[in-house]
Amino acid sequence: MEPEFKLKSGLARMLKGGVIMDVVSPDQARIAEKAGAVAVMALERVPADIRSSGGVARMSDPETIKGIMDAVSIPVMAKVRIGHFAEAQILEALGVDYIDESEVLTPADPEFHVDKREFRIPFVCGARNLGEALRRINEGAAMIRTKGEAGTGNIVEAVRHIREIKKGIEELVKMDTREYAEEAGVPEELVAEARAAGRLPVVNFAAGGIATPADASLCMQMGCDGVFVGSGIFKSSAPEKMAGAIVEAVANYRDAGKLASVSSGLGRAMEGLEISDIPEGQRLSERGV
Repeated sequence: MEPEFKLKSGLARMLKGGVIMDVVSPDQARIAEKAGAVAVMALERVPADIRSSGGVARMSDPETIKGIMDAVSIPVMAKVRIGHFAEAQILEALGVDYIDESEVLTPADPEFHVDKREFRIPFVCGARNLGEALRRINEGAAMIRTKGEAGTGNIVEAVRHIREIKKGIEELVKMDTREYAEEAGVPEELVAEARAAGRLPVVNFAAGGIATPADASLCMQMGCDGVFVGSGIFKSSAPEKMAGAIVEAVANYRDAGKLASVSSGLGRAMEGLEISDIPEGQRLSERGV
């Protein structure tokens, strides 16, 4: 592992065991920080609104991001379109702490992702399976998250992607590393590292559809290192309560009694969307290579 990548992945590991929350304003960022979020994702619209509005979703206005950065002391992330290295250059110049090359935004490049090794700050990327995860890590991603299906409030795709990544690693034991590396399009050394560790060589957070404390606990019990919550907090009827409850759920994910307590009296969770109701070609998780 190169020293610079080791530093970046170490910064990402500092977020392990925490909750990262999507926010669209300084006020929301303060709510997230007060609730115990380890970082916030600065956006103009949460994924549910991006999904419902349609059109082209791009990097947020730097003024919006800067306002959120000025409002909190915890790390601030921001999203760029897949392959849009110019947006990433802007975010690096702004001084954000992490960049998310995200399928939630409209992809800029249909064939290539950003070469994340060209940047000083860590990147997080989504993945549905081991091959996608290793390709992103090979490009320089210091953190992986499941893609799930953002903006739906439906955990099923995140669960599917957690299982696919775990299954892929378990199957590496039976496979020839060189053959798998060629198939996945990554160096054999990276495949061997994942096989030896029995997990991805970087932290892996759950994302996409987490809407309740129970959802967060489920992902943690399945082996994730933390969770991203997009629309699930500020699309609920009581965002402050929901934010605090999800933080507590991640911290106490195996304590069913504590989970029952923090899940009580939260009001209405966000409206959910059945995955089968999403029109053909509009699943955000299918973006990327």
